Amino acid sequence: MNDAASPRAALRWQADYQAESDAEGLRLLKPGRNCWRVCRASRVGLMIDGASYFRTLRAALLKAETSVLITGWDFDPNIRLDPIDHPEESLGALLAAITAARPELRVRILIWGFSTFYGANHQAAISFGEPWHAPLPRVDFAFDDAHPIGSSHHEKIVCIDDSLAFVGGIDLTAERWDTSAHDLMDPHRLEYDGTPYLPVHDLQMAVDGDAARAVGLLMRTRWQAATSERIEAASWDSDPWPQELAPLVRDTRVAIARTRAAYGEDAGTREIEALNIDALRAARQTIYLETQYLTAQSVGDVLAARLEEPDGPEVVVVVTKESDGLVEQFAMGSNRERLFRRLKGADRHGRFRAYYPVVPSPDGGDNPVGIHSKLVIVDDWFVRVGSSNLNNRSMGVDSECDLAVEATDDAGRAAIAALRNRLLAEHAGVGIDELARAIGERGSVLAAIESLEAGQRRLCPCDIDVDAGDDEPIPGTSILDPIEPINFAYLRQVLSF
Repeated sequence: MNDAASPRAALRWQADYQAESDAEGLRLLKPGRNCWRVCRASRVGLMIDGASYFRTLRAALLKAETSVLITGWDFDPNIRLDPIDHPEESLGALLAAITAARPELRVRILIWGFSTFYGANHQAAISFGEPWHAPLPRVDFAFDDAHPIGSSHHEKIVCIDDSLAFVGGIDLTAERWDTSAHDLMDPHRLEYDGTPYLPVHDLQMAVDGDAARAVGLLMRTRWQAATSERIEAASWDSDPWPQELAPLVRDTRVAIARTRAAYGEDAGTREIEALNIDALRAARQTIYLETQYLTAQSVGDVLAARLEEPDGPEVVVVVTKESDGLVEQFAMGSNRERLFRRLKGADRHGRFRAYYPVVPSPDGGDNPVGIHSKLVIVDDWFVRVGSSNLNNRSMGVDSECDLAVEATDDAGRAAIAALRNRLLAEHAGVGIDELARAIGERGSVLAAIESLEAGQRRLCPCDIDVDAGDDEPIPGTSILDPIEPINFAYLRQVLSF
């Protein structure tokens, strides 16, 4: 059994956490129930949108000394991390440069085995041609198929020297870079071949200290399961944290939560689902969600129950206007609309709103911003960022990794409230101070949003008609968005009738 999954190691970490958590006032995060571990970080940073993350990641990679671990759903070595100041430098070229400059540095990249067919890199040569990394002796690339059929490797993580870890929704692939302006005419939002793509919003969290070391352990364990190679921990001497990344909070506890389907000797875990449910149940004033998909029935059950309470929290959801492609529209988009109808029907006290952001297009119309972020903020004391969507797959089928922070002091609560306001201000096209002032005057996030004067850049309410159709998932879509890995023996039995 690997060290990450060892019951003895897990019990030791839980005991260490419990010895300190009571004194620190943590009340939600519980290792073994809703997270894998809770670890100390001296710095926690939050990068909003791909341009910020990629620029920060580039600065950190240049400081790497011994180890770079990358896991993702998709990967494209042709992308530019900084198309503004370094437009000629591809990610592959950067990795070649840093390994050439430091003979002791090793880069390992683990990507989902079917990413070529489903991802955005458009590069069949990554799988079938001469390996792009073949000339690079200390860059190892592997595909991960160590999971049940029908599951995917969906994490988006980079860990440098076991001292700095980036976790969130942003893969190192095409169609992820964008600034927070989401300018439809941005000349830098291009694929490497010059093809433009539409605006996209996303998030990535950074942690250092014990939290980064634990993420590194998680990644080494995943690499060993996929490749059978055991990797030793990196040196503690490095500090690759970029100076330009201002910490969101300092000296705090960070939870690492996972989704794993049972596979081989791994019994699997649904920590992320438990963390979501516990956080939503604990909300008192406001639940703020950003999510690419919203179809998870377990999450819908909790939200519907909270909306029926006479003094429950407001629920504000920011989503993409429409899902891409026929399959996504059928399995994710249609079921999201059905869940919205269910929540609207449960909203007896007018506390639920779902929005999608738009930016102006040159013809004077509106252009929706794609939402790829995976975020939960509860009141002003809890934030969760990671790879997991609020769909069924992310709760129990795909491999996912999220980070969460529970604030226990005024500084932490102020930072989380400021983050929520920063995100809402971006979507609404107003200043952060204006939004914060509106919330303070009205005592309500919902009332503040609806009080803002609508401009060209704004939040648009999703059209929800409770009488437009069913509010339960479409029969058969569980094959595409399953609650648990598909039982193919059972499926064959059903199809034989």
